[in-house]
Amino acid sequence: MFQCLPYAVGHGDEGICLLVMVGDYRILLDCGLRNLQALIDPAVSDSQTTPQTASQSLPADVVLCSHAHADHARSLLPLHFAFPHLPIYASEVTTHLLPLNWLDQAPVPWFCQALPWRSPIEILDNLTVQLFPAGHLPGSAAILLTYTGGDRPYQLFYSGDFFLSNARLAEGLKLEELRGIHPDVLIIEGSYGAERHPRRRRQENDLMERMERAISNGQSILLPVSPFGLAQELLMLLRSHYLFSGRNLDIWVEGQVAQGCDVYLELLPHLPAPVQNFAQYQPLFWDDRISPRVRRLSPDQRSSLGQEPCIVLTDAISELSEFFQPHTSWLILLPQHQDLRLDWLSSEDRSAVSSEAAAVAVETYLLAEHCDGLGAVQLIHNLRPQHVMFVHGAPQALHDLAGLDELSSRYKLYIPSTETVVEFAIGETFLQPEAPELSYEGEVAETQESIVITLPETMTTDPRWRMLSDTGLVEAKWLGEQLIVRGITPRELHSENIEQKLESVDRDCCINCRYYQNQRCNNRRSPLFNFRVTPDGYCPAFALVMG
Repeated sequence: MFQCLPYAVGHGDEGICLLVMVGDYRILLDCGLRNLQALIDPAVSDSQTTPQTASQSLPADVVLCSHAHADHARSLLPLHFAFPHLPIYASEVTTHLLPLNWLDQAPVPWFCQALPWRSPIEILDNLTVQLFPAGHLPGSAAILLTYTGGDRPYQLFYSGDFFLSNARLAEGLKLEELRGIHPDVLIIEGSYGAERHPRRRRQENDLMERMERAISNGQSILLPVSPFGLAQELLMLLRSHYLFSGRNLDIWVEGQVAQGCDVYLELLPHLPAPVQNFAQYQPLFWDDRISPRVRRLSPDQRSSLGQEPCIVLTDAISELSEFFQPHTSWLILLPQHQDLRLDWLSSEDRSAVSSEAAAVAVETYLLAEHCDGLGAVQLIHNLRPQHVMFVHGAPQALHDLAGLDELSSRYKLYIPSTETVVEFAIGETFLQPEAPELSYEGEVAETQESIVITLPETMTTDPRWRMLSDTGLVEAKWLGEQLIVRGITPRELHSENIEQKLESVDRDCCINCRYYQNQRCNNRRSPLFNFRVTPDGYCPAFALVMG
């Protein structure tokens, strides 16, 4: 038997909690539930639960936590209180970060056992676990489970939240360490679906340039963030980036974000070598001596900020309107892929801000913490599993990822629903699953002057429709006997004049190469294959467009 019962699959704000059943064992992967009722025997209410009754009906044989973020770990402490004899394992760094999820409670007992990196550990008879650093967050682990109690070994690889690129405070997941592992089942996150993002350093530079323009224009910057992870990445980026290093500027940190920084300082020996080297010459966070200065902010200091440009990192749930004093100018920057609701600014608050002549602007930024579609495909192809289950992402994003031909034609794919058992038929003949239904039927009408394509109004419910409607322009071309119609993005429209100029120039460049399509290189012999390239780029694999 090889099954998975998802209690929560990461849609919206529900978190991740997966019960894997292999042989006679039940392994709980993460516990990001908001309510433990699904894991607790319905016959035993919360008020009746005691260590004795709980231990008699454990929801699993063992719990493995991939990392400390709330959507994967917030219910581990209540789970421990309900079932104190249930063993819980994670990486050593994660065991230190976990208490940051319960800062508003009494001191948290040390309930999670640490496992080493890369070493197979037998946690139960015939069941071994091996952790690999997964990027994303210090301590984040990809988990390899091996069960040897059957007629053959069975393996499952759980990616957790992973990132192949190096961040400031966490090295990326190293694919070379995973080669040779061909698990039967891969459970992988698909947070960004099939999206493709610029390289990490490009994202960092874009964000720093936007913040630098705001500071130069006299604006102060407000960054609402979660207590740990992105907050510390931003601080390290501001401390080390050339646009801000040595700049006469105050960076203020308050609330639980500041407490998260304190825990990171205790974990310095576990952080990447460049960070440890940086810390030999100046403090990572709290520093009044070297600019930009990083200082703690108390709630009573909020109203005094904004007269001079500054940067503030604060809790995502803070009452931000307290910062907006008369004659101050603020830019609020929100993470593009995080659901941070602006409850702090009701319609009444907005009127008050306006009447007090405080200027407040809200924008989003991209500083990815997960792999994009290309990174997810890379991991899948390197592991080459038989079964792939996608979790952690909007349903449409997961369907986009599963709908890629290079995946649906090679692997058995699953997009699970909550509390619906997924059975993995190990060793059976692979049957290609049906691709998700993403097509729309319409009509074509020919007039004397043009061709009109009519499509159903239901297309507008797809969030991608807005990207198309931003320009209202499409491109149509023949692919064999099929007519392909696609939308033109604002970025492509902006570069259209540049490309038209280059097309008229008789020289070897990407815009005149037969493999240049949709601003990407499709020549497998080129070192730029699958990368976004500029129209005036060049590589030795250039091939002239045939007339």
